Amino acid sequence: MKRWMIYVGLVVLFILHQDFWFWDDATLVFGVFPVGLFYHIMYSVVAGCMWALAIKFAWPDLGEDESQ
Repeated sequence: MKRWMIYVGLVVLFILHQDFWFWDDATLVFGVFPVGLFYHIMYSVVAGCMWALAIKFAWPDLGEDESQ
């Protein structure tokens, strides 16, 4: 994975974080979560995966320094 893909992913995450489209929606997901809250739960999972990929591919030798 190229570094530019990480940068594009971060920009996409930044744009998706502005979730003004769910502010007036009272729909419940699974009968429990308001759709805005569920969106942010999923957003957090995707953001965590994105940062894990960023660490793995942008700094691939990070783990080797800790073992020495």
